[in-house]
Amino acid sequence: MAKEELTTAMTQLGFPEALGNEVAKNLGSPQAMERMTSYLYYVKPKKAELVVDEMLAICSEIAAWKEKKASIAANANYNRIREKEF
Repeated sequence: MAKEELTTAMTQLGFPEALGNEVAKNLGSPQAMERMTSYLYYVKPKKAELVVDEMLAICSEIAAWKEKKASIAANANYNRIREKEF
């Protein structure tokens, strides 16, 4: 569903469907695709470079969020181990 909405938004702006498919593939999750679709409807970029730049920004933010969550989990695990030692 999210992928179809994204590719539809891309084609409505005059971009090739193949670009929409690649953007969806790189974003991966429906939430990221919905965020990209919102960007397309709100900003209406004229250049493919702007679309790709936003896709990379979304991917970067997702990677940072995942890294933060992994760090929090590792820290919690470390603290549990430390508590058992004392």
